[in-house]
This record gives sequence, structure tokens and C-alpha cells, in this order.
Amino acid sequence: MTYRIAVLPGDGVGPEVVAQGVKVLCALEAPFGIRCELQEGLVGGAAIDATGDPLPEATLQLCRDSQAVLFGSVGGPKWDDLPPDKRPERGLLRLRQALDLFANLRPAKLYNALIEASSLRPEVVQGIDLLVVRELVGGIYFGQPRGIEPDASGERGINTMSYSSAEIARIARLAFDLARRRRGRVTSVDKANVLDVSVLWRREVTELAGGYDDVELEHQYVDNCAMQLIRDPRQFDVIVTSNLFGDILSDVAAMLTGSIGMLPSASLGGTVGVFEPVHGSAPDIAGQGIANPIATVNSVAMMLQYALDESHAAQAVESAVERVLNQGYRTADVMRPGATQVGTAEMGDLVCAALNDTAASAG
Repeated sequence: MTYRIAVLPGDGVGPEVVAQGVKVLCALEAPFGIRCELQEGLVGGAAIDATGDPLPEATLQLCRDSQAVLFGSVGGPKWDDLPPDKRPERGLLRLRQALDLFANLRPAKLYNALIEASSLRPEVVQGIDLLVVRELVGGIYFGQPRGIEPDASGERGINTMSYSSAEIARIARLAFDLARRRRGRVTSVDKANVLDVSVLWRREVTELAGGYDDVELEHQYVDNCAMQLIRDPRQFDVIVTSNLFGDILSDVAAMLTGSIGMLPSASLGGTVGVFEPVHGSAPDIAGQGIANPIATVNSVAMMLQYALDESHAAQAVESAVERVLNQGYRTADVMRPGATQVGTAEMGDLVCAALNDTAASAG
């Protein structure tokens, strides 16, 4: 099979980690017969520098013409002084809206080899395997009115959190469907004790749950959920929540695994999915060749699973990552005594080698 993949490296460490994801995609051809036609596009700060727009029309069209998008990261201090609607991050938000990517899936699974890398005790985090399902194109990041306006005391900032019944139902339905294929438990996270929008959120999720007798539903307030993720993360299976709350909770969940550099994501909903690491552009380490590419490699695995329907290849990529970690190789963010530290490119090479070994063993 041949697949058209749009590659948007972006800013900071984005180009470095995306290059390793591309290596893995190319390594799939021999063992699995998967060929990818890769075409690169500009996004974020790199696009601003070249065109003045964080999401040029050419990039958007490239994504629409592709079967999946491999995304790096956007942003950095170089563009911090731009108006909010011109900053690199706005390009990513516009891409999500344009492709109707209403669902962001962020798994957090701890590799046994990295149990010591977590900031929590091994007995707390061992065996965690949870999935945050974040609504991605609504809520406070997109609500109107928004902006900064003068008032008697100086200025006032305004953002609006808004969700319709239909927006809530479609993200909740996906969460229930995913839970059916996992351990059958959904935790819906809101702030219904103080926010009207969360009252509607809870009502709609509860009503939808009536059609899923095989899935257990519980509700948690967002502050309690954050605490429970630290206290007892193994209680969670699928967490479904709004854009803002999901943004925060998924980063908390990421750190349970030892490093935010380990966690992938998939943004789904329209005909083209976007697959990207959870971490940002990390400008403080950009260009040093030390960024952890595993989140991007695992994002490739999610692309194979959710966009290309290549589940065997997806499992092989995940197994290759685990094999490399079990062999004791580590990037700086998860380094521990006795392990072998490697850089970004070397980690990518090791995963590709392990992928070939895994495929050969399976064959």
C-alpha cells in the first residue's frame, strides 16, 4: 500500500523528532510493504518567517490532500511578542478547526523499563494504562467573545467557554466506544459545581451513557481528577473532558510515565487525522540533538492504527520502542544510572533496527 502523508515539522525540536518519525515510516516498506509518499509543509513560526502566516493556505491544502499528517511542534520565544491571532500556536488551532479534529486521544502507558523514571513511587504507577479523550475544537480556546478591552481599572481580558449538546455528545460517544475496546470504564471530568457549561456537559454525558450498558461511567470534578491522577492513576481507563481541562490533565498524565517526551497523540474527527507528540517545541534544547523522539515515533504508531488501518505495523512499532528501552537505551530526559544515553537521531536508528528485528522474528 502507498499512503500520502503530510509532514509538518514546525519549530524548536519539531524538525529533529519528526525526522525520526519519518525514519520509522520509511523503515516500514521492507517488512510490511507500506510505502509512504511524504510531502513537507510549513507551519507555526517557520511559516510566519517564510509567509507571514502560521498556517499558509498551501499547507492546509496539503493536509486536506493527504491521508494523515505527522506534526512536530510550534512556537518559541522568537514569536512571543506577536499579536495572539498571529502567533504560531494559532496555526495549530486553525488546522484543528479546518480539519474538524474534534477529538484528541492521548494515551499514557508506563513501560516497565521506565518505572524508575516516574516521579511517583513504583507501586503507585506500575501498570498504568489510561487514555485521555480531549474535546479539541470547542470550549474556551475557541469561544466568543474573546480579547482584551479597556475598562475603568485599565484593561479586562475575556475568554468564553461554550459547548453545545451536539459537541458534547460526539466526544462522549467516542470515549464510550473506545472504552468498549479497553476496560469498559469512562471518567467524565467537568466542574459542574461552579460552571454552567459543565452542568450541561454532565447532563449530556449521563444521558448518552444509557446506551452503553456495558460501560461504567463516573463523574469527577477536574481538581479532584488532577489529585486522583497523582494519588491512584491506575483507577482510570478512559478520561473524557473539555478542551481546557484535557490540555492540563493530559500533561499531568504524561509525567506519570517518566517524561512528557514519551507520549504521543492522535487528533481525529474529520477525514484526515493529525498525529503529534504531546510535548511542545522545547526551544531550550532545540538543535542540540538530545530531544526524546519516542513520543513522535509512538505518534507514527497511532497513525498506523487510526488513520491507515495498519494495526500489525502499529504493534510492531510499539514493540520496537519497548525492545530498545528494555535494552537500556535512554535519551537524557529518562536517563538513569546504568543505562546508555543516546541522542535523538541515534534513538531513531535504534528503533528502526529493532523494528526490522521484530518484523523478522514475527515472519
